[in-house]
Formats: sequence, structure tokens, C-alpha cells
Amino acid sequence: MNQKQSKKGVAPAIRDNGRGRIYISASFNNTLVTMTDEVGNTLVWGSSGNVGFKGTRKSTPFAATSAVDKVIKKAKEEHQIQEVEIYVKGPGPGRDAALRAIRAAGLKIAMIADVTPIPHNGPRPKKKRRT
Repeated sequence: MNQKQSKKGVAPAIRDNGRGRIYISASFNNTLVTMTDEVGNTLVWGSSGNVGFKGTRKSTPFAATSAVDKVIKKAKEEHQIQEVEIYVKGPGPGRDAALRAIRAAGLKIAMIADVTPIPHNGPRPKKKRRT
């Protein structure tokens, strides 16, 4: 059942060895959660909006927790994931709540990495104000 039919033929079988990666993108408006295998192929994904929150409630820590719970539940059922590496990106309010939800779900956490992009020098500053 791991064989998927596509236009180009049969995709390679996905190995369920119990390991995966979770990418959390926490913006000020939403929290996106993607679970991949070790290679980087997407297995399950979800977001605060996908769970059913709308408007400003999408940006709450509770919405992020709900999104993570839904993704982990599906990953445990379909792909038997037990150990994960976590990559967190962004400054949103769902960052810490998502990490707490993963720990509470009973997954073994191998690594947590912050991959938020930080400019080394940034754009050119505005010209000086004339007085």
C-alpha cells in the first residue's frame, strides 16, 4: 500500500522506520506544521486554519497546539512515527505551544533546531534626515 501511482510511474516505497522531522513555521497570523520522513518527503501537514480556526484566533497558542495534535495523531496512525527532529521557524506565538504539544503527545524528541532566518547585514538604511 506504500506504492503510489503517479503520471510518471510508480513512486518509491516510503520506509516507515518510526523516525521523522517536524517543521513548524510560526508567523504572527498562523502556525503551519509539516511532518516529513528522514529524506524530506511530506507525510502529513496541518495548520491552525486547517483545524478550523479563523481570523485572529488562528494566531493563538491554543490553535497551534490543536494543529500539532492533529498532525501527530495522523502521523502515528498512518506512518508509526515515534522519534522526531523538530525545526522551528518564525517569531509567532505558536512556537512554544507547538513544542509543548509535541512533548505531551509522547513522541521522542531527538533534536530541536531554530532555523529562523536572520539577516547578517540587511537592506541599505534610509538616507540621513536633513535639518
